[in-house]
Amino acid sequence: MPVVAHIRKKNVISYNGDPCLVVDHAIRTPPNMRSFCQMTLRNLRSGKVTPLRVNVGETYDILDTNNRKLEYSYADGDSFTFMDPETFEEVSLSKEILGDAINYLVPNQSYEVLFVDGKPLTVNMNASVEIKVTEAPEGIRGDTSGNVQKSVTVETGMTIRVPLFIKTGDIIKISTEDGSYQGRA
Repeated sequence: MPVVAHIRKKNVISYNGDPCLVVDHAIRTPPNMRSFCQMTLRNLRSGKVTPLRVNVGETYDILDTNNRKLEYSYADGDSFTFMDPETFEEVSLSKEILGDAINYLVPNQSYEVLFVDGKPLTVNMNASVEIKVTEAPEGIRGDTSGNVQKSVTVETGMTIRVPLFIKTGDIIKISTEDGSYQGRA
């Protein structure tokens, strides 16, 4: 088992029996004190973020992980199905595991799915996604003073604020971190 000093960001460790992604990792040595490690862990099952402060000599299991590129196929209730384009194997992920990522899943697009010890746990989203606008009201001609925006609905069902010139059928870029409009695709 590796000591805390050998753990890095984006490692998946076993903490309290759950797989946790190391979001942040820093070793601190304050004056006149012993060194300690300060980590931020995100539980991959529940999504809960936990700050952790431990001695440098403590050990944790680093779990075996791999990323596979899978194609999103369809949603069936609270289950979202992905397919491996090479083996045609289907993998289902629940709504709880995916979290906010369900707002950015477009059918027939490829996504990286993180597997820990052979089980799918989460989807690694890109920084931005390109989504088609399905419903956009017309912009009023007189409302052009300043940064005027309107609400539109995209193909995943999410509503976001965009500039007035966006129309139904346009493909736009949306940030997956905060759901904001980034521009036309």
